[in-house]
Amino acid sequence: MRHYLLITAFLLPVLAFSQKEQEKAIDGVYQLLGASEAFNDIFSGFMLYDPAAREVLVERDAEKFFTPASNTKILTLYTALQVLGDSIPAFRYATRGDSLIFWGTANPMFLHPQLPQDTSYRPLLRDSSCQLFFSNHNFKGRRFGPGWAWDDYNYNFQVEKSSFPVYGNLAYFVRNRLTEGFKAYPRHFQDRLVYNPNLENGRPRIIRRERSNVFEYNDRALSGGAFYQEVPFNTSPQVVAALLSDTLGQAVQVLDLRLQPPLAVTTHSVPLPDTVLQRMMKDSDNFIAEQLLLACAEKLTGTQRSEDAIRYAQDSLFQNLTDPLVWRDGSGLSRYNLFTPRSMVEVLAMLYKLMPEDRLLNLFPAGGVSGTLERYYAGKRQPYVFAKTGTLNNKHCLSGYLRTSSGRLLIFSFMHNNYVYGSLPLKRDMEVVLEFIRDRF
Repeated sequence: MRHYLLITAFLLPVLAFSQKEQEKAIDGVYQLLGASEAFNDIFSGFMLYDPAAREVLVERDAEKFFTPASNTKILTLYTALQVLGDSIPAFRYATRGDSLIFWGTANPMFLHPQLPQDTSYRPLLRDSSCQLFFSNHNFKGRRFGPGWAWDDYNYNFQVEKSSFPVYGNLAYFVRNRLTEGFKAYPRHFQDRLVYNPNLENGRPRIIRRERSNVFEYNDRALSGGAFYQEVPFNTSPQVVAALLSDTLGQAVQVLDLRLQPPLAVTTHSVPLPDTVLQRMMKDSDNFIAEQLLLACAEKLTGTQRSEDAIRYAQDSLFQNLTDPLVWRDGSGLSRYNLFTPRSMVEVLAMLYKLMPEDRLLNLFPAGGVSGTLERYYAGKRQPYVFAKTGTLNNKHCLSGYLRTSSGRLLIFSFMHNNYVYGSLPLKRDMEVVLEFIRDRF
């Protein structure tokens, strides 16, 4: 039976404090960190920083490296804001005679059902009198990032990366009534549903054959109540062309632009709204994170390779960080990423300098209110924690901003690795620490 922190003596609010009282509060944080069985049984690091005073208030193993999971998206956010700004290239195109050749820029929004849509592409593609050709020449990456789990290919949190994503690179399957069959969206996948009586039948499910777009369903998926599942589809230039042919209402063929003579290129750009960044941060959308990193690479180099964007960011944006970054993808799915709590705090401080406070905090999940923090860290009357979660098996991190009862905005980073009892004990003790900081600083 584990014992959680029940230290209530520290939780009385103090709205005004002296330097001596702050020192006492700092000692209280160290006591809480040291008293936690959940923290001390595992690898755990923490830093608390005051950006107004430019002062580190608390640090405990903040210089050590941890697998950050989705805390990686904090770096991706900063990179996207700096490289892309408030707009993103939607696609590039060139004309030659009666042919229009277009190629992707990794824009995640195109036909995505949960993201803002821009219809300005229609005169260029759907209503064009030209013969349409799609080229995949500028995609230099692979479908998965380094260190991703290969057998997660069927889950909607591990969508394949591509140069011209459509529909979020997901197939959506729904059955509203017991008496009706599945409906697939996009319709292109309707005829690719097949019944497999040998599938495990413990719960309703659809499983894609790994290297094709054949989707198998089990008995349970056709019984019981309503059913809905999102499954990543296997991307290829041919699949993109087929999906666009259906959507645009005219044939799209595949062409390799590298085999064509030089052409005058035009870029079609669209706004990059905060709703896209919010989905990446609040809902921890891995697909958006990966595509934004590819979009940064494409804008910087003309080709889509995540490591090019990462190298640029390390050399130009994060060159002054105290600790080196072992950074391999945009989403944090990679088990190869290694950051320190100190690095997370430093990047969060850079974000704080980059944009207005209200806009910044609105990009992050708010404790007790939104996103991945909707059920955790609720404030008494209003949110006090605005932070990004990061979770993989046996790894849990939380890094972001904390509004104290006295009105101060502090930056913190908790990073925990190699626990075996689940993350709930960590969350309970983290909440005790964060509430103490809220009430005593």
